[in-house]
Amino acid sequence: MERELWSELYAIVVRLDNLWTNGFFRVGEIVMVFLWAVVHDRPISWACQPANWVGRAPPVLPSQSTMSRRLRTAKVERLFAAVECQLGGDPRRWWLQRIDSKPLPVGHSSKDPQAKLGYATKNIMRGYKLHVIWGGGPLPSVWTIQPMNVADTVAARTLITQLPGEGYVVGDCQYDSNRLHAATAPDHQLIAPPQRTGKALGHRRHHPGRIRALQLLKKPFGRALIYCRGQIERDFSGLTSFAAGLSPLPSWVRRLHRVRLWVQAKLLINAIRLLRIQNSYKTAPA
Repeated sequence: MERELWSELYAIVVRLDNLWTNGFFRVGEIVMVFLWAVVHDRPISWACQPANWVGRAPPVLPSQSTMSRRLRTAKVERLFAAVECQLGGDPRRWWLQRIDSKPLPVGHSSKDPQAKLGYATKNIMRGYKLHVIWGGGPLPSVWTIQPMNVADTVAARTLITQLPGEGYVVGDCQYDSNRLHAATAPDHQLIAPPQRTGKALGHRRHHPGRIRALQLLKKPFGRALIYCRGQIERDFSGLTSFAAGLSPLPSWVRRLHRVRLWVQAKLLINAIRLLRIQNSYKTAPA
């Protein structure tokens, strides 16, 4: 199955590559060698060896040092963004979005200086976090990777300002923040249950968006929105529950730029898997 997912990604990358050049290897070739390593959960040096391609190896493979240099270029970043746009579609078509985060811990003895200590699932861990706003598509509408010590509400302020379109953004109680409501664009309404249930608002000033959200939660429509928030838990579950999915960060994925690239590749692989499932339902006999 992993090679089938890679083959479908290969077709998309070749179509979007546009023959961009940056040295001896095309950008698409660099991306596909990297995806070959990610889909097999192996380091890049493993994918640079022809013996590990089982008859699929290109005529010439880049070296480990070439991959390390080229993966950090803007052209590789643009090609990954183009593939992401191709698979995810327009996020403005979703009027209901869900916001949440997923911890990506590393070992406490890791030498990675960018992996920080922070709270994750009520425990203190060291590593990174994947922050997403996810609609109904195979890819998040917007996402980012931050060190573990960056609070979810701080990362959410950046994400929510990048979110296009209009509609509702639903999160759990940790997103019930006046500052986050203030950062939300006028075209979006953030819905999050209060952190302290049964407590009054008190005498402090509150953002009108937060007051509007709390009033909406008293109505059936608001409670239905909170019920729909559970879909993002299933999205995270699907992202991590198949062979080539997002497992705990391996020992060779350290530093923020490597973690971001690894997670982006895992998101693309998962998107291909979800689209395959959707197409199988459409072609199944009634």
